[in-house]
Amino acid sequence: MNKVTRNRLTAYSFLLPNLIGFIVFTLLPVFAALGLSFVRWDSYSPLKYVGLRNFEMMFSDSSFKIAFWNTLYFTGLTVPLTVLVALLLALVLNKAFRGVKFIRSIHFFPHVASTIAVAVVWQFLYNPDMGPINHFLRAVGVASPPRWTSSVTWAMPAVIIMTVWKSAGYYMMMFLAGLQGIPGHLYEVATIDGATSWQKFRYVTLPLLTPTMFFVVTMNLIYSFKVFDQIHIMTQGGPGRATSVLVYYIYVQAFVNQNFGYASAMATTFFLIILGFTIVQFRLQEKWVKYLD
Repeated sequence: MNKVTRNRLTAYSFLLPNLIGFIVFTLLPVFAALGLSFVRWDSYSPLKYVGLRNFEMMFSDSSFKIAFWNTLYFTGLTVPLTVLVALLLALVLNKAFRGVKFIRSIHFFPHVASTIAVAVVWQFLYNPDMGPINHFLRAVGVASPPRWTSSVTWAMPAVIIMTVWKSAGYYMMMFLAGLQGIPGHLYEVATIDGATSWQKFRYVTLPLLTPTMFFVVTMNLIYSFKVFDQIHIMTQGGPGRATSVLVYYIYVQAFVNQNFGYASAMATTFFLIILGFTIVQFRLQEKWVKYLD
């Protein structure tokens, strides 16, 4: 056995455990869900082939339509808010001053913390009667503060605020890496040309940060579409169906209603929706993402 073959076998031996895990826990379940989407099954009765009937049910299912629009609502606000907050934090903390590393760590910590634990804490903060947020609002003169997760109007914004708070620090670190990868001499040239701080940001920082922004937007878009933990802990899709999103509705159909065939059909459709958004993102990147030559 020559050295090249031995090195390849060594590399494959390191890749094999992860590959096996991917096949067993990701690839096979994906194909199983695709197969189940064409049958009716409650985990007790025999499988019954129903063709495209599960997919047809989605068009007449009002709960599915509400969950779909709630998902778009959540994603449409969460993604831009998270990107904006993360970028602002990165710009502020991309400077050398005492304690900057500690402050960065504080902002990154929510991402490390368990989503379930964070959701439980925010659920207490949002308590309409005893929560600190409403206590503060009453103290500054708000007579009738929102009831947050108990309100049809405010439940989704409450979940969005919590999600942005938890995610912004993670994406802040990505923006920091992008900012620190911009060559310093470009700012020097802009200064010599008389550019203001805003002009430096507009014509130097922002264009060269677009590759990082593309990655952040794409990953945040996928994460927002598949939101589940905070919905399950904080609202259980309520009040009513105000915060019922697609992944939570799929969970209810599969593990509460034991309707695995219909849940699999929705999961397959959901996969195609995310795939479509991702493809559009990659197609559009050629028009706005600027890579440094």
